[in-house]
Amino acid sequence: MLQNLKLENILVLDIETVPASEDYDSLDDRWKELWDKKANFLLKDDDDTPESVYDKAGIYAEFGKIVCISVGVFFHQGSDLNFKIKSFYGHDEKKLLIDFCNLLNTRFTSPSQALCGHNGKEFDFPYLARRILINGLKLPYLLDTAGKKPWEVNHIDTMQLWKFGDYKSYTSLDLLAALFDIPTPKDDIDGSMVRSVYYEEGDLDRIMTYCQKDIITLANVLLKFRGEEILADHNIHYAN
Repeated sequence: MLQNLKLENILVLDIETVPASEDYDSLDDRWKELWDKKANFLLKDDDDTPESVYDKAGIYAEFGKIVCISVGVFFHQGSDLNFKIKSFYGHDEKKLLIDFCNLLNTRFTSPSQALCGHNGKEFDFPYLARRILINGLKLPYLLDTAGKKPWEVNHIDTMQLWKFGDYKSYTSLDLLAALFDIPTPKDDIDGSMVRSVYYEEGDLDRIMTYCQKDIITLANVLLKFRGEEILADHNIHYAN
């Protein structure tokens, strides 16, 4: 499948999410009750409470929101393979989703095109689709999977590709990068810190930079799956 897809037809993406409210006390009574029911499945230790595990709310589309979507596209200049990155980020989730949907609706509307993410089938793609609907927007073609047969859904998931049919384990993007000897920058944050960086530091630029680094790593992992060389630093570009 990968060899049959033109790299230019693949949109590589990653999202960063946080709880929709800063903390448990910020929820109204109805949402506290709903979270309490959800949290029952998350309580592992005797000291755990719905309030203490609320920092995990961001991984659920019903209780979280998207604060950054980074995307990347491949393109050729002469014989060089290039990669251009753009990020949609901000406090206004609906606005960033509108901008992201506009990109999909104008440039990625063909059955020959595809979305690519790491663990995208379990997280990024359904999370995006749910938050798009919650914000009252129409699903773009590549995220509208209702009624489609599995082979008609053009979603590439590098984690699923690495499983080769094995359903027992989760393999992180960082681990795949290490296995393929893909250099990755020393990050000052990881995914578990996004909530605190957003709510306690208010540093969206820091989150965006972290998300863009993942996009570069993901693009290089995809190239390795195709048996190709990784991107040179001078072939990575950033949109305004």
